[in-house]
Amino acid sequence: MSEATFTITELSREFDVTPRTIRYYEDQGLLFPQRSGLQRVYAKRDRTRLKLALRGKRLGLSLAEIKGMIAMYDTAQDEAGQLVEFLAALAQRRAALERQREDIEALLTEISGFEQQCRELLEVEAPRSASKKAKRSRRAA
Repeated sequence: MSEATFTITELSREFDVTPRTIRYYEDQGLLFPQRSGLQRVYAKRDRTRLKLALRGKRLGLSLAEIKGMIAMYDTAQDEAGQLVEFLAALAQRRAALERQREDIEALLTEISGFEQQCRELLEVEAPRSASKKAKRSRRAA
């Protein structure tokens, strides 16, 4: 019984990515398709590696971190070491996202303050502006 294979079009559709994305991961040494004439033929192993790469990207991992995760997947005798490494990468990513969230919340607070200052200035300025327009129209008359 032969192993399941996939074309670049099938993988593109399944993972909702462009063929160019798949070729990029191939160029980066993450995928190793066979060739059938001019067509790339991806094995189940390539499909799994692509899935891991896309998951890592979605989590915000760097290409080097993704490669490390995939290398562990390829060489792991048991899943414990792989899971420990993955948990460490997730913890680092979580910490970075928490810092970003704190920065965003601080910026939003600062923006709210500026918006309030602008509204207060407009409230003070609106009566002055109306008064100046009234004086100009009386002079013109």
